[in-house]
Amino acid sequence: MNRCLQYLLLASALGGSTSTTCRAQNTPADRQVDQSIVRALKYLSARQRPSGAWQLESPSRGRGLDAASTTSLAIMAYMSAGHVPAEGPYGEQMDRGIRWVLNNQNPDGLFQHRAGSGPMYTHGICTLMLAEVAGMADATLSDRIRTSLERAIMLILRAQAVPKGRNHAGGWRYHPSSNDSDLSVTGWQLLALRAAKNIGCDVPAEAIEFAVAYVNRCSDRRGGGFSYHPDHGSSPTRTGTGILCLEICGEHHTPATMAAADYLLRRPLQYDDTFFFYGAYYCTVGMFQVGGRHWDETRSHMSSVLLARQHPDGSWNPSEGSEVSFGPIYATSMAVLALAVEYRYLPIYQR
Repeated sequence: MNRCLQYLLLASALGGSTSTTCRAQNTPADRQVDQSIVRALKYLSARQRPSGAWQLESPSRGRGLDAASTTSLAIMAYMSAGHVPAEGPYGEQMDRGIRWVLNNQNPDGLFQHRAGSGPMYTHGICTLMLAEVAGMADATLSDRIRTSLERAIMLILRAQAVPKGRNHAGGWRYHPSSNDSDLSVTGWQLLALRAAKNIGCDVPAEAIEFAVAYVNRCSDRRGGGFSYHPDHGSSPTRTGTGILCLEICGEHHTPATMAAADYLLRRPLQYDDTFFFYGAYYCTVGMFQVGGRHWDETRSHMSSVLLARQHPDGSWNPSEGSEVSFGPIYATSMAVLALAVEYRYLPIYQR
C-alpha cells in the first residue's frame, strides 16, 4: 500500500482532513477537495443499511435506478478515494455492500433489486463496479465476483445484439430486449465492458467497436457536443458521456472528442442543468482524460460548483429537478467520483 493511500485511510478513520494528496500539486484548493471527500465518505458510512445496501431515496420513482445501483456507486466512491474491501476503516462496509449486490443478480445475469422501469441503468453501474473491484477483493470473494461478472457481461452483449435500426445499432436502452438505444444507458454499458476487458474478461473487440460507432453517431457535428440520440441537440451532460466513452475506448483526441471538449469549455455544466450529478461524473472524468487546458478549466469549474453545494453533514442532496427522487446517497457518491478523479485509484480513471 503506498504512502498516499495509507494517509488517506488514516485521515478518514480519524475524521480529520488530508494535508497531502496523490496529485502532483497540493494547493489550498486541492486540500479543500480532500477534506470534502473525507466528509462525504463519513456521511455515506453512517447511512449504510444493516443488509449492506445503500438505499435509493425513493425507489418507486428512481427512473431506472435502485438500491443495487446506489450501493455500487457508494462502493466506487470509496474505491476512488483509495479504500479497498476488507481493509481499513471502510473495508468491512465495502465488503458487505459488494456481497449484497452479488446477491441481487437474477438467474439471467441481470442486476436488479427492485423490479421497475429501465433496469439496464442499474445493470451497467453494478457491472462496472464489479469490474473495478475484482482485483481488490480477497481470493474467495474475487472468484465469486468474476463468475457474476461473466454472467453480467453476457447479458450486456445479448442486449446489444438485439436487432435495431441503423441509428440505434451498437447501443443500449432501458431493457435487455430494447430495440432502440440512447447515449445515457449506453455510457454505463460501455464503461462496464471496457473495465471488464481491462481485467481480462472475454469482451469481444467487435462489441466495443460497435458501441463506439453508436457513440460517434450521437456526435453533434454542428454544435460540437453529444446528444441523447443521433441527430438531436447537444447538452453538457450528454457531451461528457460521449467524451468519456470515446476516450476510454482509445478514441483519444479525435475530432469528435475535441469538438465536444471545446463545447464544454463554451458551455460548462451548471447546477441547474438536467441530471447535474450524472453530468458532473461524466464531464469531470471525461475532461480529465482529455487533459491539458480542457481539464484545467473543467477542474476549477466543477470543483467550485460541487463544493459550494455540499451540505455541512458531508452530503449532496438534489432537492429539486431531474434527480430529486434519487436522493443524497446517489448525489454524494457521484460527487465523490467526480472530485476524486485526480487520485487515479479507480482503474477507469487511468489515462
